[in-house]
Amino acid sequence: MACSKSKTLAAGLLFAAMMLLAPSSIVLAADPDPLQDFCVADLDSKISVNGYPCKPTSEAGDGFLFSSRLARAGNTTDTPNGSAVTRLDVAQFPGANTQGVSMNRVDFAPGGTNPPHVHPRATEIGMVLKGELLVGIVGSVDSGTKLYSKVLGPGETFLIPRGLMHFQYNVGKVQASMVVSFNSQNPGIVFVPLSLFGSDPPIPTPVLTRALRVDASVVELLKSKFASGSYFDPRAVE
Repeated sequence: MACSKSKTLAAGLLFAAMMLLAPSSIVLAADPDPLQDFCVADLDSKISVNGYPCKPTSEAGDGFLFSSRLARAGNTTDTPNGSAVTRLDVAQFPGANTQGVSMNRVDFAPGGTNPPHVHPRATEIGMVLKGELLVGIVGSVDSGTKLYSKVLGPGETFLIPRGLMHFQYNVGKVQASMVVSFNSQNPGIVFVPLSLFGSDPPIPTPVLTRALRVDASVVELLKSKFASGSYFDPRAVE
């Protein structure tokens, strides 16, 4: 009888422990764990999987763990936002496939901005390399939303929880730059202005007039600024 009670108690404790651990494991979930040391992405494969299939190791060469891509500053001259994003996700760094990591470099002209956006699949951590950047993160609180912001200088860091809207703005009088890392090989990006006013097909104007509480003429004006071909898509900056 005592043995039966001990087994029941042990089972109950195990179940309770599993229930306590389950929410944190869901919250912390990111890319799946790799099953081998290397899985260099075959970017040309026609096979559709959650990520990219692996090249045969014999065809991968020996440089897939190294890149000098972020050593070069992006050109901020001809971009409407005054910023240039140099991506280093799996599409540019096939060795990152299945490793659950990627990086970006962002360069800013004076007054340049990385407009409000979200990364739906990754938490972001970044460091300012030079200049002064206002970093803003919008989070939810009991009373609604709150802007967390701070001006950061060289060597200072910031954290963006997954899925939260955020932005960076060069408040200085000289060029600024930062590097950021993600816990995903392909974090994704959704630019808020472009999504609202430049989607294809477009969001119906009545939806936006009600949501934004402005006249239809204002919505149509904004749509004209982000219409296909008339506004440079910041996601295309390399």
